[in-house]
Amino acid sequence: QGELVESGGDSVLPGGSLKLTCTASMYSFDDFDMNWYHRAPGERREFIAKITAGGTTRYADSVKGRFTITRHSANRTVVLQMNNLRPEDTGVYYCAANLYHPNIDYWGQGTQVIVSS
Repeated sequence: QGELVESGGDSVLPGGSLKLTCTASMYSFDDFDMNWYHRAPGERREFIAKITAGGTTRYADSVKGRFTITRHSANRTVVLQMNNLRPEDTGVYYCAANLYHPNIDYWGQGTQVIVSS
């Protein structure tokens, strides 16, 4: 219940920036791979960015060079810094945590981003 909580969603002009934060409650936070997903209005959820427990990052082509994912062990947070936002970035952003051995998956409730002029 409430293992992941997203914050930072807002309405912004095209070209603007937002910082999304995912706050995790798991004691074993450092063992999880952490991800951000995006669901555009009327569309299915899609992968945006990942940072592994070891700090390796991967990005969807649509956000590469614009978004940056980081993790912070001290406060169990994952940050998605979003720059040069586009209208197509509009939608709900979800934080997800993945653990293996044992297999555990958590999803946050999402935070809404609107990019519009």
